[in-house]
Amino acid sequence: MKATYKAYFVYYVLISSVFVNAFEPISTTFVVGLGVAAVGRKMYNYVYESCDSKWIAFNSTGLEVALDRKLFGQHVASRVIQKAVTGFMNNKNPKKPLVLSLHGWTGTGKNFVSQLIAENLYKEGMASSFIHQFVSTAHFPHLSQIENYKSQLQQWVKGNVTNCPRSMFIFDEMDKMHPGLIDCIKPYLDYYENLDGVSYRQAIFIFLSNAGGEHITQVALNFWKEGRDREEIQLQDLEPALSLSVFNNKKSGLWHTSLIDKNLVDFFVPFLPLEYRHVLLCGMAEMSAKGLEPDQDVVDQMARDLVYFPKSEKIFSGKGCKTIGGKLDYYT
Repeated sequence: MKATYKAYFVYYVLISSVFVNAFEPISTTFVVGLGVAAVGRKMYNYVYESCDSKWIAFNSTGLEVALDRKLFGQHVASRVIQKAVTGFMNNKNPKKPLVLSLHGWTGTGKNFVSQLIAENLYKEGMASSFIHQFVSTAHFPHLSQIENYKSQLQQWVKGNVTNCPRSMFIFDEMDKMHPGLIDCIKPYLDYYENLDGVSYRQAIFIFLSNAGGEHITQVALNFWKEGRDREEIQLQDLEPALSLSVFNNKKSGLWHTSLIDKNLVDFFVPFLPLEYRHVLLCGMAEMSAKGLEPDQDVVDQMARDLVYFPKSEKIFSGKGCKTIGGKLDYYT
């Protein structure tokens, strides 16, 4: 009896898994009886991750604490992310998906923030099957295939939102994406109640890009030269010019995109270049994460050997905190 039950269970799980992992990322065509699918999905959800409150529950306090304690030197981004995500998740009837565009130099925390959002929304964190991540150079490398990419991307987004309305999509390296490609998902980010019976209003779209980094750095440098505190920098000091520079950047995947032209990006979130003191904080946190006793002298030595810019002032870390993990392995 047990063996028979297990055999049927495995069969149904295999059938239902096709539905749960639909279009990831290249579409798969299938036809399954509705009765089998319904039973299979129910059995699958009993054991595996499903699109319900058991697996998806937003922890606003957890996100606030994580941003405060783990994200260094990003007071503007931290404040915007906390308010934007919390406001969206508390809205029972949003008019459109949440769309965030994160900008700044490498190693400033853009990917890390995406991870923190995931960890405080999905029980499985970044391992959740409802989080879908694209890296432009890996998933869309060939300009000649752009029309195929558009078709696949549309199917992928539609299939996964159909499966779970509370899906999150992360597009990394937007500055390396072929211009025009991202516009194919414009209808899904717009103010439609539904498209072909599918509502996208509960989904979250996050774009990560180095584009705009020059402008953000210049604003931070100007504050430094004027003797003003970095923490005085506000979103309004950066966002208007940032969105314009990204829109007009011909080397960016957001160049003249309808997503910006039609005001579908809710927030352009600036990530400031990190200073020496922030690198120290990253180093201490990394040592703790590695299970080591934080050593100020070791971290200080590592931080001093990094490259800083501009050449004359040497204020900002050239790679932010991105290489901290590997550097510490050398110094410890």
